[in-house]
Amino acid sequence: MKASATPFLPFLHKATQFVIPIYQRNYSWDEKQCQQLWEDIVRVGTNDAVPLHFIGSIVYVQGGHASVSVGAPLLVIDGQQRLTTLTILLEALARFTDKNEPLDGFSAKKIKHKYLTNPLEEDDRFYKLLLSDTDKETLKALVRNGELPKEFSIRIKENFEFFSDAIASNASKIVEICNGVNKLMIVDIALERDQENPQLIFESMNSTGKALSEADLIRNYILMGLEHGLQTEIYQDLWRPMELD
Repeated sequence: MKASATPFLPFLHKATQFVIPIYQRNYSWDEKQCQQLWEDIVRVGTNDAVPLHFIGSIVYVQGGHASVSVGAPLLVIDGQQRLTTLTILLEALARFTDKNEPLDGFSAKKIKHKYLTNPLEEDDRFYKLLLSDTDKETLKALVRNGELPKEFSIRIKENFEFFSDAIASNASKIVEICNGVNKLMIVDIALERDQENPQLIFESMNSTGKALSEADLIRNYILMGLEHGLQTEIYQDLWRPMELD
């Protein structure tokens, strides 16, 4: 395991892609949690005496077929909620700034190309963050500014509207808002696929939240050791039908 304090934006820019495994729960942050994040960003962005603000950890699997060095997707074990929320915020910020650049690096084009997409890639590889199930198509539509799917994620849509409204209502503070986002820090925790047990770490990190059912644990145990493509295939073809019965 490798852990280090890392500025969030360079962390996001460096990685080719983050993938939320199919067995992870859906995106669930509500307005209250978004409001807290927003207030933290504005607070640190308007206070030169505060050099940074930690927002928690992002834990992912690297090694084997998932390594930054070979440009393969990284599987997120913990931190998908804050990673998704910040992606939504960045999309709202990109649309607001448009062709302007209130702070170096914060034009719409730079935000899109550095933190939200891989502009030289196609299909799913185009997106920096891939969620699971309905969340996936909703976030993809948001990032490409397209029409939302018929069965869209309410949380993603509502939180995007929250951040869009918050930014527009604080247009006079856009430089400070960008500055606040620039100050965000995470604890970057990289797990080695062949040396550590992501399943045990996933269970321990979820032990303080909503309890995992026996079905959750069995599903995760079966799927976590597989590559992402095979995980998705087995989940959709075999496991998902059982959950719907």
